[in-house]
Amino acid sequence: MRITAIRGFSDILPGEVEIWQAVEAKAREVFSAYNFSEIRIPILEKTELFSRSIGEATDIVEKEMYTFEDRDSRSADMSEATKLTLRPEGTAGVVRAYVESEMYKSEPARKLYYMGPMFRRERPQKGRMRQFHQIGAEALGRGDPFIDAEILLLLSDFFNAVGLTEPSLQLNSLGDSECRPKYREKLWAFLKEREESLCENCRRRIDRNPLRVLDCKEPGCIRATKDAPSILDWLCANCQEHFQTVQRLLRETNVQFTLNPRMVRGLDYYCRTTFEWTTTQLGSQSAVAAGGRYDGLVQELGGPAIPGVGFAMGVERLTMLLRTQEIAAANGPLCYVVWVGETARDWVFPLVHRLRQKGLSVEMEGEARSLKSQMRRADKLKAVSVLIVGDDELAKGKVVLRNMVTREQQEIRLDRIEAELTTRKAN
Repeated sequence: MRITAIRGFSDILPGEVEIWQAVEAKAREVFSAYNFSEIRIPILEKTELFSRSIGEATDIVEKEMYTFEDRDSRSADMSEATKLTLRPEGTAGVVRAYVESEMYKSEPARKLYYMGPMFRRERPQKGRMRQFHQIGAEALGRGDPFIDAEILLLLSDFFNAVGLTEPSLQLNSLGDSECRPKYREKLWAFLKEREESLCENCRRRIDRNPLRVLDCKEPGCIRATKDAPSILDWLCANCQEHFQTVQRLLRETNVQFTLNPRMVRGLDYYCRTTFEWTTTQLGSQSAVAAGGRYDGLVQELGGPAIPGVGFAMGVERLTMLLRTQEIAAANGPLCYVVWVGETARDWVFPLVHRLRQKGLSVEMEGEARSLKSQMRRADKLKAVSVLIVGDDELAKGKVVLRNMVTREQQEIRLDRIEAELTTRKAN
């Protein structure tokens, strides 16, 4: 019987995984320039972590999480088993680790980034899987607008570094505990008057989380809330100043953006600055990266009153965009060694091993094939260069090195092979 992958879970195959590796490498390079350190958090967490942080009324907690009972957690004095959940997002786990390890005692201001798979049980579609991957960053311990702008600059620099210029930045502020309740009351009254025009989900959300209604993609809900009051008109003086400063810093650093007062994000912990980097090239799934400020989350998860801001970007969507724009392409080996004759084969085998020990990507055949066949193989593997070694070349003490891009070739001495290929890798 043929066994296939679970729906919504996909393999990342050779030819594609190299693009992922390039994206991850570039992310590490850019994050390091901004002094972010990598953190690795578990895939599995207690369900309570997400229900408390994300919000029990969110779609993620209500419908999308992979949750199950830990079968070994029951005991005589326990009323119910511990529930565990495959992480649907990364921020809650990073904050939990920050609090549990008491990082704030040695240095409250921490810049952390993570990479890895997340899990949500939603309908698979283009750019959205049930197991998907995110790269994210969290800056904890700073409440100033400069770190908000820095996070956005980091993303801008990263997109430029991978050659992606199409995403556009949408910006909003959700206010704080002083001004948002007043806006929430105003929005609730507005929605109540139009309740019959809203979808079932939004009617349910009116009392529990009215801001989420603004994020609904149903055409009827969009029409019904077209004239909804804007939260930007209800910001308190402190939130207004914070948001204006973020915008000023972006203008000063030439980062283009548009204001979108309907953008509320799907997680309850957000406040003040929220943002999305969006694209028109992936259909309805337009967000490539998104995030915002979450000043109450550390305290909600048992830590001190420490602010935070961060983002996550979807790697699947990002790599799809890179392939669409023909920016990223899988690279083949640096060198494909073509040999002709058993003497040449026995000579190149230890040479290939020495080159690999130097960190060079090298490939060779083990079975005898014609020169033409091996050259076709090198071309198929997209080798950068080909080293041609035959018994005659060994007798002369020189081999042929061919550039597969320019098609130029040269003779080099046997004792210069390793140095020449090392130089080509560096370039």
